[in-house]
Amino acid sequence: MDSLSYLLLFALGVAVLFWRRHATRFSISYIPGPTGASWLVGNMKEFAYQLNVGDMDFAYARQFGRTWRMRHPLGTDMLMTADPKAIHHVLQKAEHIYVKRLESTETARMTMGKGLVWASGETHARQRKIMNPAFTVGQIRSFVPIFRTGAAKLTQKWRDEISAKAASAEGVALTVNRWFSRVTIDILGETAFDYNFGALDNTENEVTAAFHTMFSDSTLHPPAWDLIFKRLWSYIPQPILEFMDYIPTREYNRFRRTLRVVNGVSKQLVEEKKAALLTESRSSRDIFSVLVQANVSQDPKGRLTDEELVAQMATLVLAGHITTATTLTFLFHELSCHQEYQHKMREEIVQARARLRERGAEDFSMEELEGMPLVSAAVKETLRYHPPVYHIFRNAIADDVLPLETPIKSASGEYTSEIPIGAGQHVVLSVCTYQRLPEIWGEDADQWNPLRFVEGNIEKESKMGLYANLMAFAEGNRGCIGWRFTILETMAIVVDLVENFKFDVGDEKDEIIRRPTGFMSAWVRGREREGPQLVLKVTPVA
Repeated sequence: MDSLSYLLLFALGVAVLFWRRHATRFSISYIPGPTGASWLVGNMKEFAYQLNVGDMDFAYARQFGRTWRMRHPLGTDMLMTADPKAIHHVLQKAEHIYVKRLESTETARMTMGKGLVWASGETHARQRKIMNPAFTVGQIRSFVPIFRTGAAKLTQKWRDEISAKAASAEGVALTVNRWFSRVTIDILGETAFDYNFGALDNTENEVTAAFHTMFSDSTLHPPAWDLIFKRLWSYIPQPILEFMDYIPTREYNRFRRTLRVVNGVSKQLVEEKKAALLTESRSSRDIFSVLVQANVSQDPKGRLTDEELVAQMATLVLAGHITTATTLTFLFHELSCHQEYQHKMREEIVQARARLRERGAEDFSMEELEGMPLVSAAVKETLRYHPPVYHIFRNAIADDVLPLETPIKSASGEYTSEIPIGAGQHVVLSVCTYQRLPEIWGEDADQWNPLRFVEGNIEKESKMGLYANLMAFAEGNRGCIGWRFTILETMAIVVDLVENFKFDVGDEKDEIIRRPTGFMSAWVRGREREGPQLVLKVTPVA
């Protein structure tokens, strides 16, 4: 019997011994949901293997309404909802009751260490307090020249490659998603650590090599045993659980190897930043320098440990560059499919450039980037239609009542607008479904249409999220601390590329699909073995 078989037997034994702890005070079995799920795996395997992110969510929302029940491994129920009132309640009003589930925090620890994404409760509040000064509006405004320099460097790299390939009138095929990953990690290196990753110059260092395709290599198509095993983590003592890092499988090996590389560089940077502060060299304004300085100025009881400081680098690099690169990838995919809107965007940018020259200014400021309605709308619509983080997982630690904006019909035929929640109940917020509700976004919610943000009243009626009524960055105390950074960086890159290039679809036979790899990623259907990719025809603007 192999090691995985022993592990599965152990997991089943734990399930039997602790079965009573699975039950919550309130059953949600009366809530409608899909049938036919296996007791062992539930709906989770088909959920993890769906072709496109959201396919199952959208189908179940149409069939059962905004809130439905799914089966977790080992016969337990999981509540899924796209109801705005329920989402707001979980993330804002009752966030102290709905905490990150253990599977999420442990995965964060394995991939990023004990940083902000991993932390919870008082630890999270303490870490966030130290990190807040590094993400103020003024601090992010100071990064605009770095964003623009990175964008200009990418533009020149593309011009050089197109020239070398003797571009025809139809343009040159470029695998743009890989370029977006490279430029965003370079920008993150400079703004966050004053560190040169060298990704655009093809001088890929150990950190960029470690992060390359990490999630697609490790989380796509998880085996059934792993889905069951993770369901049992809450019954394993924490000291023992941390040894799970050493399980000799694809996912855990990749996580362990990546974190070891990143932590090595992080420790060196922490020591350098501390040394700079001791010599009163405080001119550097990168995020890590501000973080170390804020940490030193805190009461010793509130400071981050060296382990926590080191973990913030992996957190910033992973969460910071993957989400932006994903947004850029899908944005340019949509622009290539919507030539008219791309043309209007280019006209808007050209007109803004003309106004800039009239004033004698050298480049766009933060306010000028944000002041281009069509560019801004394209970013918002892409985050709505292709949210990089498409689900938010929570676990109730106390009994509660979940309010619903839209009542659901129970199995008995009765309607209810409140769901009693028992301690231990798993709740999944379907961000991708919420962001396609026609009642909020219009009858064309299943289409990419940025003009909804230009011509409609969506933002004026905004009550949800940190940005544009979207839940792409969540909300509440656990809302994404770097959302402004991501938005402004995306705009800075988009403006330069649309101003300098025209984009069209690559091979028209290619069907771009949205794979669930922890973060949404773009793949070509039928060519999944080649990994994430988006190939577009890119032509310089005359």
